[in-house]
Amino acid sequence: MRTLSDGTLHFGRLSPRVVVLLVAGLVIGWLLWMARDSVRPFVVGLLIVYLLEPPVRWLSRHGFRRSLAILFVYIVAILALVEFLNLTLAPLVNEFVRFIQDLPALAEQFQAQVTRLTDVYSRLQIPLALRDWIDSMIAGFGRNGEGTSNPDLSLLFPIVTGAGGVIAALFGYLLLPVWSFYLLKDRKALTGQFDHSLPATWRFDTWAVLRIVQRVFGQWVRAQLILGVTVGVMTFIGLLVLSRLVDPVFGRYAILLSVTAGILELLPIIGPIISAVPAVLLAATAGLEPVIAALVLYTVVQQVENNVLVPKIQGDAVELHPAAVMFSIIIGGALAGLLGAILALPIAAALRDVVRYLFRRLSPDHPEALAASIDGLRLERGGVALPVEPVPGR
Repeated sequence: MRTLSDGTLHFGRLSPRVVVLLVAGLVIGWLLWMARDSVRPFVVGLLIVYLLEPPVRWLSRHGFRRSLAILFVYIVAILALVEFLNLTLAPLVNEFVRFIQDLPALAEQFQAQVTRLTDVYSRLQIPLALRDWIDSMIAGFGRNGEGTSNPDLSLLFPIVTGAGGVIAALFGYLLLPVWSFYLLKDRKALTGQFDHSLPATWRFDTWAVLRIVQRVFGQWVRAQLILGVTVGVMTFIGLLVLSRLVDPVFGRYAILLSVTAGILELLPIIGPIISAVPAVLLAATAGLEPVIAALVLYTVVQQVENNVLVPKIQGDAVELHPAAVMFSIIIGGALAGLLGAILALPIAAALRDVVRYLFRRLSPDHPEALAASIDGLRLERGGVALPVEPVPGR
């Protein structure tokens, strides 16, 4: 691959060095895929490194040795985490224990509400065909519930066979602080080694692609942190208001429900819907009005998030069509479980921007892309400043 005088890319014969790099990349990718369950802790570690790198870099620029800066940031982060857990963990555990203790009573109240609705349904004047269809649906749900009462022992086999992966993942999480420390400490050296291993004709576009990926993941990480906290606080305040205006049941589990809503923000589109389910079921134990109130609250929170928070916080870098988001989540979940579903959105957005960049670099018909690539201007989407590199023949 080489850069022509007009700035476009041209693929010629592959040198032995390029072939070795491609084969090594394929082998490493295959190994990572085979050990994907054990690699997940290190994906979390990369996110931690990304979050801790800015304060470490700031301290290094202000006279701290990098090792001391990393230790200082580690200590501050651990103290902040401990303080956060002290403030939130005890109330959260108390509400969870209270929920477990109240579960039998809640089940009885839920059954009473179902019985009341059944009586109302039996008195409704509806067509016979529609009533038969509804009755068959209810009977089907009942059969499904009965089928789950006899667990299949074959479900235990994946648990047993996956014990090795669980142990490896646990070991990976234990090594996470040390691994993250070395990545932070030797970031410049590792970056330099990677840069020197690249063929000269690949260097410019490789770093451009990495900057695109960094921009997308950076905006996604910052957005998810802000959105999770904001949605959790909004849900908590809304539940407290409903506990005063509608029914006290909302206030009994406000922290548990709001933390659930904040965490499920990691799953776009379907996360807010899933977080509303326990609140609606809990409200159903108190009657129809609390159910409507819960639906209104979660709908308002989701609308504020989608129409106000997401455009301002997340920006265009991670913007995808809802259909593409749902498709990406399903594929990511099928390939890598929960972590794959969580990371599906930034990965899909990064792939979109990388494909757009490469397509325009390979095409001589897009002068705006060539200007961004040759003259060091910003890319059309997201403002990634590319390095200025002289092009042969200019």
